[in-house]
Amino acid sequence: MRPPGPGLLQFIHGVRTLGFLDFVGKQWREHGDVFQVRIGRRTLVFAMHPDAVERVNISHRQNYDKLGSYDGVRKYLIGNGIVASTGDLWRRQRKLMAPFYTPKGVQAYAELMIRDGARLVERWEALASKGTEVEIAEEMTNVTASIILKAMFSTETMESIHQMKDAVETMLSFVNDRMAGLSLPDWLPTSKNRKYLAARERVHRSISALIAQRRGTDEASWPDDLLSRLMKARDEETGQAMSETLLRDESITTFFAGHETTARTMTFAWYALATNPKVTERLHEELDRVLGGRTPTADELRQLPYTLQVVKEVLRLYPAAPFYVRDALAADRIAGFDVPAGAAVMLSPYYTHRHPEIWENPEVFDPDRWTREREAARHGYAYHPFAIGQRICIGNNFSLLESHLLLAMLAQRFTPRLRARFEPRWTMQGTLGITNGLPMVITPRRPATPGRVGDLDGRSG
Repeated sequence: MRPPGPGLLQFIHGVRTLGFLDFVGKQWREHGDVFQVRIGRRTLVFAMHPDAVERVNISHRQNYDKLGSYDGVRKYLIGNGIVASTGDLWRRQRKLMAPFYTPKGVQAYAELMIRDGARLVERWEALASKGTEVEIAEEMTNVTASIILKAMFSTETMESIHQMKDAVETMLSFVNDRMAGLSLPDWLPTSKNRKYLAARERVHRSISALIAQRRGTDEASWPDDLLSRLMKARDEETGQAMSETLLRDESITTFFAGHETTARTMTFAWYALATNPKVTERLHEELDRVLGGRTPTADELRQLPYTLQVVKEVLRLYPAAPFYVRDALAADRIAGFDVPAGAAVMLSPYYTHRHPEIWENPEVFDPDRWTREREAARHGYAYHPFAIGQRICIGNNFSLLESHLLLAMLAQRFTPRLRARFEPRWTMQGTLGITNGLPMVITPRRPATPGRVGDLDGRSG
């Protein structure tokens, strides 16, 4: 039995009038947990229930892969980086890179995160003294871009950081437009096409120069960053190193995946706190009691469970990637409905995380959902902000550590406030966003026992 769903014209009209995110939600309410759309020869199957998440990612994962749905991302953005690679190449790259991203492996970058967090504290203190309104998404994007570029390339100059950030974001915007059918053919010399090509050339040239520079020096002098780790990695069976093309693709993938999603998470965290004062009060109580104004260490994060619960609830209600796709290699059945071979199965953290069968009052921001007892009692596949299974985002531990640290550092000293009567307009263009921005005034608060800004407990910065 084929899944129900809207016709093509209804789908096009609905997306144009409501936006993709809201139109899909409307279809879910009308048709249930599985529905489809046929676009020419292509079939999109939307599956919202956690049981479908489990089937596609776990029990029947051999039948699903990242095929044609990722062609645009491969061609225009990350090549064969780990997010889009498949088969033996993906397995090889995952095995080589996984040790860098374990909970223990990412601890190597905690000091870097703390240093950049301390710089942002100083910036926000200056802004708070003037009552300056800022675009909070830009503030979060700048700090996460700085962190990932330093972690990746040991890049320290702000000029280099901004150049790389702007170029990759230009590439990402181009890809999003193409996937939404908003771009003209590549060969036309439009301003958008020329801007994309110039950005891609800048990124490729910069990474190639860094690789060449390191290969021209003694390996013992290389900085201990992710690029050096990738360059030193060897396949256990063949002893083969990554090619320069793969090093470039993995570098772009790491930057793209390592700053944008965390920046979105932190942006949405400030919106959630601004609109949930009781949650903010509990968060401040924990931060004041444990830190007393001090800059946290990575080890102290264990003493800040409610802070992490806030991060997890942000990822539930506002996942940076509201949808992800898996292509069916052969015909399958999901919840009793036929899924043809070649169909693109659209799984949705955004709507699975709002499923009323699983979540009580799903639209309410409630960090208490993440107590150990409540989490253990929940369906094991109801929560998948980083996907799940063997293709879970490799950088999830890096992102959680970074979000936990930045929220602890900033929330104990500041309470960003929304502009009066501001209402966000949520949208999806690849990632979840707010079309009218998130203007906020940085307001200082006094921790219970104020410490010194940038005090790293006696450690040098």
